[in-house]
Amino acid sequence: MSRSPDASGARHPVILFGAFDRHNLGDLLFPHVAAALLPGRELVFAGLVERDLRRFGGHRVTALADAIAGLRGRSATLIHVGGEILDCDAWQAAVMLLEPDEARRIVARLDARPLQERLQWAQGALGTPALAPYTVSRSRFPGLAGVAYAGVGGVDLDASERGLRAEVLADLAAADAVGVRDRRTLAHLEAAGVTARLMPDPAVMVAELFGERIRRHARAGEVAQVVEAFPQGYLAVQFSADFGDDATLSAIAMQLDRVAAAAGFGVMLFRAGAAPWHDEPEILHRAAARMRAAPVRVFESLDVWDICALIAVSRGYCGSSLHGRIAAAAFALPRVNLRHPACAEGAGKQAAFAAAWDDTGMRGAVGIGQMADAIRDALGVDPWRLRNTARRLARLYREEFVRIDAALA
Repeated sequence: MSRSPDASGARHPVILFGAFDRHNLGDLLFPHVAAALLPGRELVFAGLVERDLRRFGGHRVTALADAIAGLRGRSATLIHVGGEILDCDAWQAAVMLLEPDEARRIVARLDARPLQERLQWAQGALGTPALAPYTVSRSRFPGLAGVAYAGVGGVDLDASERGLRAEVLADLAAADAVGVRDRRTLAHLEAAGVTARLMPDPAVMVAELFGERIRRHARAGEVAQVVEAFPQGYLAVQFSADFGDDATLSAIAMQLDRVAAAAGFGVMLFRAGAAPWHDEPEILHRAAARMRAAPVRVFESLDVWDICALIAVSRGYCGSSLHGRIAAAAFALPRVNLRHPACAEGAGKQAAFAAAWDDTGMRGAVGIGQMADAIRDALGVDPWRLRNTARRLARLYREEFVRIDAALA
């Protein structure tokens, strides 16, 4: 569908919309990637709520309704910049936007309550009746001139509540372009008759677009201190708060000790997200205290560029974060995702993304008991294959993003 430019002859402003209104590595990177690929365009950064995450290397974010109102009647196009947003319901979205202490209080009060009661609270907190608030169509905001999705995911969409699934599929069917980042999500949409294309996650672009910025962060501050403290190198390791029981932490520590003893380098534990249901520093310190054979530290910085730099100058990445893996892939490094003990083999967005895009022979998401062997195998992959995959994914993402931008023209 072609559209006319605004009255000045220029293209419409572009609203970059996503979950970068909270602290999470991938979400904070997505709008940076989209902005870099839209040079010279008028951009508006929008989430569900107003936030200022510039102290973490993110953006000052405007609530979507306010962002559209701020255009004062001018039409805009909207790009969903990425993330596992298609199966994110209002309850999840609202809780993840709270401060950690408040999130714990709300979850303790409402988590066991009926779905409708949780939904009512969440919709009130977010100020929207949407069941899937991070998906948007012109039916909700008729003033939008175009809507597109760039590398989003929804591996569990088929298992989502029926009303949410219907709302998401209707929003996607009404979009001008839909790009999804794994074949499982693509299959869900194809089964529902929604046209979509497969494209990599936006974070595959971080080395190509921001390599020099990330290298500057590696030469200063906490990352430079880490490099000095580990002249033999280190493995960048992260895992979310749900890995925090004593037995699981002891098993992780034992596996990391095995890796370090065999490879001769240290371990840096870090957080890839500070929003509720992501990573907690106390759990990383408990894991570090259980390690015996490896020099280990806990990285404190939550700056997105510091986190990227920590990964970029490491020997490789292991953890539960999909975007820890993707950042490592962008810098042509070994990577292994860690699967939670309660998660079935092959399930989850990490395994789905690896199956779609990682042609290096490295495993996707492994159980804790497989960590040491999987890391050892990953460290043995030919560096040429790693570099080739990094270049291929960046090229494919750029091509698909150009296609999406053209669909909104």
